[in-house]
Amino acid sequence: METQQEIHKVKINATRVISLLLLAIGNCGALLVSRLYFIYGGKRIWLSSWTQTVGFPLNLIPLTISYFIRRKKVGLTDATITLMTFPAFVAAIFIGLLAAAGSYMSAIGYARLPVSTSTIILATQLAFTAFFAFFIVKQKFNSYTINAVVLLTIGAVLLGLHASSDRPEGETKKLYILGFILLLISTACVGLIYTLTEFVYKKIKLDISFTVAMEMQLVIALSATVVSTVGMLINKDFQAIPQEAREFQLGEAKYYVVLVFSAILWQCFQLGIFGTLFSTSALVTGIFTSFLVPVTAVLGVIAYHEKFNAEKGVALVLALWGFASHFYGEFKLRNQKRAQAIQTEVDIPAEKTTIDP
Repeated sequence: METQQEIHKVKINATRVISLLLLAIGNCGALLVSRLYFIYGGKRIWLSSWTQTVGFPLNLIPLTISYFIRRKKVGLTDATITLMTFPAFVAAIFIGLLAAAGSYMSAIGYARLPVSTSTIILATQLAFTAFFAFFIVKQKFNSYTINAVVLLTIGAVLLGLHASSDRPEGETKKLYILGFILLLISTACVGLIYTLTEFVYKKIKLDISFTVAMEMQLVIALSATVVSTVGMLINKDFQAIPQEAREFQLGEAKYYVVLVFSAILWQCFQLGIFGTLFSTSALVTGIFTSFLVPVTAVLGVIAYHEKFNAEKGVALVLALWGFASHFYGEFKLRNQKRAQAIQTEVDIPAEKTTIDP
């Protein structure tokens, strides 16, 4: 029994490490590449939204490998094609529709806002995740978590009050503010998706494995892609791609490279998200995503020579302060639980000694 528990623990830790790595690469890379598309002449919002989920077939490679490994262990006839239950499948479709709405709104935000501003706005998803987690999964909070939520919210408000100070050249104030608001709403959708996914895992009681995480992500991304594809068909984006590629400032070949890398990086991000949700929780996922904010913001300033004014600096400090506060609170709580567990193990033998004759 102990051996099985140890193996299970190793698998969870491996899932966590792989997921966090994919999340880091996808989070930083996808935002930069998405902004690159708009900077050099891209204008199609539905296309940008589509690239956020269309990379889902990449999941079929590890899922196929997982299936053959499973078939080798249990036999040809006993190996199931999928580990996901029907309720989980239905829940994944619903979450996918919500993800499609969030992707479209975030695409508008990426089109209108600099990367450094977008990343700081995305840091507020920790506050949204905490809010939804409190009501949906009954997440308990301490003073450190509340402090983190307040700091991140203040940072977002500060950016909102001075939103026009870093408006890109040629961007109207109206469209800039629209992008700011829609990106903030899409960030709230992300927090809700995190929490709903954790809720599904708990209610349906799925076995925690990276395979199930990939299956869930596959269905969610497929559902969102169907919605984005319909939007592209209505907006005639597919017909416009060749013309937009020819007019792309970096060249036609690089236009398609940008789209492909965008799809791959977004897929890494999505897979990292759901793997982290499986191996940790919605709140921890939100914390780590917020931790990546300063990295992406600095990369945006370096890559695209964006302004990094005082408001962004203060908002960034508040985001880091909020992250550090919550992380310290969780670390302190974990140490307290560990100390209580050790004390319990010490007390139980003592009680048995007094009872035995």
